[in-house]
Amino acid sequence: MRSKMIVAVILIGLGIVVLAYSGITYKTRGKPVEIGPLHIETTKSHFIPPVAGAVALVGGIVLLALDTRKA
Repeated sequence: MRSKMIVAVILIGLGIVVLAYSGITYKTRGKPVEIGPLHIETTKSHFIPPVAGAVALVGGIVLLALDTRKA
């Protein structure tokens, strides 16, 4: 039961952060490109939309409500 509460709080926190920043963009390393003696590093951008934050927030609230209702 305790693990559901921890997951709910994490979901609520992440949902609030994503909504507060109107989405989050983060970058990861891509494949390096080598053309002859040239070596180029690439990056990939990933965007977490605000809708995902809203879903996480609502999911966390529902998990928290269900957990407290059973207790």
